[in-house]
Amino acid sequence: MNLTRVLTFAALVGSALMAGLFFAFGTAVMGSLQRMPAGQGAVAMNLINVRIQNPLFLLVLMVTALICLALPILGFVQDSPGKWWLLTGSALYLVGIMVISFAINIPLNDQLAAVDPHSAAGAAEWLNYLAKWNPANNARAFTGTLAVISFALALHTNRAA
Repeated sequence: MNLTRVLTFAALVGSALMAGLFFAFGTAVMGSLQRMPAGQGAVAMNLINVRIQNPLFLLVLMVTALICLALPILGFVQDSPGKWWLLTGSALYLVGIMVISFAINIPLNDQLAAVDPHSAAGAAEWLNYLAKWNPANNARAFTGTLAVISFALALHTNRAA
């Protein structure tokens, strides 16, 4: 098994873990928090946002991003048959998960944490948060899933060659 295949499998697993996390948030967690009184939902989300910054989550998130930076280069240098799938999966992960997270979701998390969740301003921020955070999160789940499919196709294409 060569390095490109090992890294492709690692990128597939990392993308699947991230997509699954974002899918769970989009289908269960956020809907539950939305049904709570605004102050309670915001407090719960703030606690989640602190707790999620743990070594295992950050390891999977960042190592997968690093792998996605290396995979297209390896694929093209080795002229891998699945190089276009590697490029596609990597771009989907880097743009759809990393860029969206750092450009939209994390700044929204910081804004939410900066207000008193039990104040009128906090309630307004919570509504703003939900309106922007949820679609961005759903985009992360969707692009992460497409990245998984792309990496699976890269593995299949490389195996068939």
